[in-house]
Amino acid sequence: MNKTGSAAKVKLSSFDDLFGTSDGQAGVEQVQEIPLSDLHDFKNHPFKVLDDEKMQETVESIKNYGVLVPGIVRPKAGGGYEIIAGHRRKHGCRLAGLTTMPVFIRDYDDDEATMIMVDTNIQREDILPSEKAKAYSMKYEAMKHQGKRGNKNSLAEVGEASGESVKTVQRFIWLARLSDSLLELVDKKKIGFVQGVDLSFLTEQMQEWTLAILKETDISISREQSAKLKEYGKKGELTLPMIQMILENEKPVERKVTIRQDRIKEFFTEDYSNADIENIIYQLLTDWKNKQ
Repeated sequence: MNKTGSAAKVKLSSFDDLFGTSDGQAGVEQVQEIPLSDLHDFKNHPFKVLDDEKMQETVESIKNYGVLVPGIVRPKAGGGYEIIAGHRRKHGCRLAGLTTMPVFIRDYDDDEATMIMVDTNIQREDILPSEKAKAYSMKYEAMKHQGKRGNKNSLAEVGEASGESVKTVQRFIWLARLSDSLLELVDKKKIGFVQGVDLSFLTEQMQEWTLAILKETDISISREQSAKLKEYGKKGELTLPMIQMILENEKPVERKVTIRQDRIKEFFTEDYSNADIENIIYQLLTDWKNKQ
């Protein structure tokens, strides 16, 4: 199969195209019941399958109505099948006490399978930043393998399929370079998205240092701080002591001092305005500082 034909094969424009319910060639496919033990997770699957409230709803639906939408799998080298779409459904089937799941078996190559796997999951509302970052990165690489050489074009197509701007897609792809431990902090909102993108420009060693200091001190990181880490990191000048200094010592201490009126009324008559009093105090403090 040439690259053009391969790319066209995975351009999914409708529900029917994806799940084989149209009147075309895909429509004659037979849904097959495959043992759960023969269904294996997609390699490096970026989307987490959690035993949360939505999973419980899925389990109840399967118990009452069965699996309404078959999964999509492909033959796996060595036996069994690799799940392209249907990881949550498989887990729901197991929790519901079933031993098989209905699927369509498709002969997709690695790039085609990756792109479909991402597209069938990316529209969920509860996707974590780490999931989206890894998914966009995987799809972007798959599209480049398909022959889409222009980076801007590939990024635009990834964004078009998910409703995101090119800039946002690029940032998520950068975010995917973070270590899993730092990505977890982004998921938990202990590190902001922008800060996470900045940290993604650091080497693995620099990221380990940053993580160690964040865990040791339990401090938050500002945009200004992450920008400085990125700046020094790209120059190769970032060291452990420097990271510690930036994260621990750069936040200014905010002081709020209230001067009681009864303490200063003997120094200022009523014809002094608040601005006059403030200026005089500043001037006296400046003179005092200069004499130190």
